Amino acid sequence: MTGKTRPTVLITGSSGFLGQAIARGLTERHDIIGLDVARRSLPGVETIEIDLTSDTSAAKALAEVRERSGGRIASVIHLAAYYDTTGEDNPKYGAVTVEGTRRLLNALRGLETEQFVFSSTLLVHAPSPAKGAKINERSPIDPAWAYPRSKAETETLILKEHGDIKVAILRLAGVYDEDCHAAFIAQQIARIFERMPTAYLFTGDITTGQPYLHLDDLVDAVVRTVDRRSELPDETVLLIGEEQTPSYDEMQKQIGRLLHGETWRTLSLPKEVTKLGAWMQEKVLDQETDIKPWMIENADDHYEIDISRARLLGWKPRHSLTATLPEMIRRLKADPTDWYKKNKLEPSAVAASAPELDQAAERLQRPLERSDDEVEAETERHRNALGATDQCCDRAVARGVALHARPVRSRFSTDSAGART
Repeated sequence: MTGKTRPTVLITGSSGFLGQAIARGLTERHDIIGLDVARRSLPGVETIEIDLTSDTSAAKALAEVRERSGGRIASVIHLAAYYDTTGEDNPKYGAVTVEGTRRLLNALRGLETEQFVFSSTLLVHAPSPAKGAKINERSPIDPAWAYPRSKAETETLILKEHGDIKVAILRLAGVYDEDCHAAFIAQQIARIFERMPTAYLFTGDITTGQPYLHLDDLVDAVVRTVDRRSELPDETVLLIGEEQTPSYDEMQKQIGRLLHGETWRTLSLPKEVTKLGAWMQEKVLDQETDIKPWMIENADDHYEIDISRARLLGWKPRHSLTATLPEMIRRLKADPTDWYKKNKLEPSAVAASAPELDQAAERLQRPLERSDDEVEAETERHRNALGATDQCCDRAVARGVALHARPVRSRFSTDSAGART
């Protein structure tokens, strides 16, 4: 392909939550080529299938990129990575995140590539040494579990092997939007919404917290990184997130007020009690638990970040998590099952909640839809489902303290830095 007038940007993980948003932010002035595990039709994006664990697949995909781009790439936005919530080492961290990045860099040597942008996480850093003490890009690197360790290892690889390609490493805070889409926040909101026993409990220091990052602000930072590629140093590392760090207790109280009109009270439990409860649930009661050792150990890690170096981009966040929470809660109240689906929680948990019953009755009473008897029968069906849900909650109460830690059961899998970056 020749005669291209618009620069080409390559996005790995282009079909994911972050990838789609970044593509939308870049399409106005760039040609976008997506690399993903499966071809998916997205507006303004040409998607090429790639398996980052295969040398053959990577070489074939980049050969197709060369054909479509004319051999020139303005920037590569590398989002694709492996993530799970076990906290344990998994061979996929090495195969996908680390070695997959190596394969991608090697394959890019056959193209004229200006810039390589890597989506990392602020969790590669050790926590803030004290409340009020902000970390920056020069603060100690000490990732606590497998996911951030894989990101830290990949950062080292990139800085060693990028060659003539300019590199920008963005250490991102956890990403959210008005529908939430942040795993741990969604779980926290869901617990309070359902008044689960675990909503009143927390492991460790409830005055600690972590910063977050609105999706629009992330997109803005990435677009600015691409636009300023010629001005940035050959190697750039930036912390990207909000400087405000709301504590877990502050979040609990705000969510409780927004959902139930009350100030939520949270009991802080010692980690030893939590570990014993989780062990009993899994080993003695033979019940599946989402509470993992790393979650208990790191529950009260506290991060505050200095984002002054992001002035290289002329960037600063325009949103804040606490200011966005009211809209998140409004959308949850408006359609609980839809909100649960969007956040990969179990929709059946709220299928018979009060808002859903009200909506069911309203929908069923519309003209030409169903008879009065059918309306009453359908509403009664929802009430019966509510009774079944209450029984499930009673069983959860019986399990007691074993269920109290931060996560609830979900189907979350993130597509890059993910919900907890």
